[in-house]
Amino acid sequence: MKARGVVTVERNAAFDVVGIGNAIVDVLSKTDDAFLETHGLAKGGMRLIDTAEAEDLYAKMGPGIEMSGGSAGNTMAGIATLGGRGAYVGKVADDQLGTVYRHDIRAAGVSFDTPPLSDGTPTGRCLILVTPDGQRTMNTFLGAAVVLTPADIDPAVIQGSQVTYLEGYLWDPPPAKEAFLKAAQVAHAGGRKVALSLSDAFCVNRHRDSFLDLVAGHIDILFANESEITALYQTDFDTAAEAVKQHCDVAVLTRSEKGAIVLAGGQTVSVAAEPTTVVDTTGAGDLFAAGFLRGFTQGMALGDCARMGAICAAEIISHVGARPQVDLKALVAGKMGA
Repeated sequence: MKARGVVTVERNAAFDVVGIGNAIVDVLSKTDDAFLETHGLAKGGMRLIDTAEAEDLYAKMGPGIEMSGGSAGNTMAGIATLGGRGAYVGKVADDQLGTVYRHDIRAAGVSFDTPPLSDGTPTGRCLILVTPDGQRTMNTFLGAAVVLTPADIDPAVIQGSQVTYLEGYLWDPPPAKEAFLKAAQVAHAGGRKVALSLSDAFCVNRHRDSFLDLVAGHIDILFANESEITALYQTDFDTAAEAVKQHCDVAVLTRSEKGAIVLAGGQTVSVAAEPTTVVDTTGAGDLFAAGFLRGFTQGMALGDCARMGAICAAEIISHVGARPQVDLKALVAGKMGA
């Protein structure tokens, strides 16, 4: 179980952060609201689809951009771009997309050694439809990603990381839940911190009770946007923000153009959203977490961690795709005067 009330990290570690999540390839395509309505897709949400539906929707989508993704994978790539030391745990298949994924995340500077799946289940992919207002509607075929099990959790990697970062999307399959709990227990046994991203309000609604138990029992640092935190506590934002303070040491709550607040140790720190032009919101929360965790593992003040997160999120939503198109380390240094 976690120890309450301590928000610092032990910095003597091989890695700053190890991320655990769905290893999937993103396929992004621009579309319009009419396409979403025609195909009965809830704008801005995420739904799980099977192989047949993935193939059917892919055939109907317009030209797309394919790139390695996954929420925690994006966060880890962001941390590496910021100069951090990251590791990643996620399941891909022993197929072409799996090989591409493995190469991409390693090329980004992230350690990735999870053994590939060889039972014929294909590597997962997420079909992302981006409307003109920048909203992304995600249709996810999880494939091999959901076959992550406790056996894939290497205690040496977990205890060798300042923070273990868990992706809420992976809370669906029971073996992955067991892997999460094992990772959290190993991390806390080694005096390390555990962070969780709630990932999506639809995901929260599916697993609200178990998420509440997870946050209260195992999570030190919680990341959530406004819709996710209000879904978790089934109330308005201010009441939810007050409630979450009782369940984790640090709560990082993002509110799009309204900026973000960090709740920790009785203090509330606010940071404004970074000015930008919104093109595609895919990865905004992932890169906010990357910036925050990079600052946090360097011992920065919480306000500075959140400002770094806001800068990273602004860069990622200014273009299509969830991987940075500039040197984030240089960008942050320029804007923060480091």
